[in-house]
Amino acid sequence: MAEMQQWLYRIQPVRPEMLTDGPTPEEASITEQHFEYLQELMGKGIVIMAGRTQNTGYSSFGIIVFKAENEDAARAIMHNDPAIRQRQFRAELFPYRIALLEPGNV
Repeated sequence: MAEMQQWLYRIQPVRPEMLTDGPTPEEASITEQHFEYLQELMGKGIVIMAGRTQNTGYSSFGIIVFKAENEDAARAIMHNDPAIRQRQFRAELFPYRIALLEPGNV
């Protein structure tokens, strides 16, 4: 088995108003599916951490740090995210490496 590499995908809502005006019922459902997908991957040891900025403007974004064998596998994980698949969020993939992590500070 190949050594797992770390990756990060950054997400931003296609409709930023969902953060200021609230999500539509469809957006709320997709967001729930997105969260469940990430929880499932975390349970499998793939997702290391996920979170989002707390601002609600156009600069708001979320990140998912995770492990995958290669770029193709990383892209598949990103594109299988229900919120990406259903075009609620746009996403960009980056190779990544955590340099410092103190679990007690989370």
